[in-house]
Amino acid sequence: MKLGIHLPHIGRKAGPDSIRRTAIEAETLGFDDVWVSEHIIVPKDSPYPPSPNFWDPVLTLTWAAAVTSKVRLGTSVLVLPLRHPLPLAKELATLQNLSGGRLILGAGVGWLEAEFAALGVPFEQRGRRMDEGIAMMKAAWSQDPVSFAAKWIPAKIDAMRSQPLPVAPIPIWVGGASDAAVRRALRHDGWHGSRIAPDKAAGWVKRLRAERSGADFTISIRVGCSAANVQTMGDALKAYADAGIQHILVAPEDRDLDTYLATAAAFREAAART
Repeated sequence: MKLGIHLPHIGRKAGPDSIRRTAIEAETLGFDDVWVSEHIIVPKDSPYPPSPNFWDPVLTLTWAAAVTSKVRLGTSVLVLPLRHPLPLAKELATLQNLSGGRLILGAGVGWLEAEFAALGVPFEQRGRRMDEGIAMMKAAWSQDPVSFAAKWIPAKIDAMRSQPLPVAPIPIWVGGASDAAVRRALRHDGWHGSRIAPDKAAGWVKRLRAERSGADFTISIRVGCSAANVQTMGDALKAYADAGIQHILVAPEDRDLDTYLATAAAFREAAART
């Protein structure tokens, strides 16, 4: 089972030194990948997310890529309907090439309606825009020149050029627990669930493997952890592995960076014992 860790690019811990330190420590500890999340703008006094201080995910991963050489770089998740696919495709292709092909695109439709309103994106069209956006990015990553007939996203692309093309395909893992999210994930390279209890994991694996049984489809789960409960994670990790989960992303919840890193090390040790 592969293991990832979330980078401290949110809240009071966010900063160049904390991100750099955590990325280097993750690689030293043997984590397989480092991850980021996304909110662009949030309502004042919103109960969630807990902080409006979200450093940009693509730039954060670029910063992490520059100080590492092995760990993969993942997004958990980019809210694709909020972004125009063409500049995002350019950013992701560039990051893929700068990092030597280490990128994983975790993607979701989003849920915060006020964020969509602030960016002028119709909330009720987010599923259609996500599907069309992925198709548009894949076209931009694979065709030179590229043509694409868009319906939901304002774009007119007829025999145009956008380079660089990615040095390797960028795997797409779709996040979300709705039926639509699962169907969407099955059309791509993986499913990235969040906070699925160990005793529920086998059911998710069975459902997904009924449609995608090959090793080319990854089943990943994001879990929370802190100094208060990290010592009990060994049993949970074993249960996830026994259920067939291939990848776990841990998001330490500690506010202090030193404690955050200690939790990461303890989590890695617990995983090594399973």
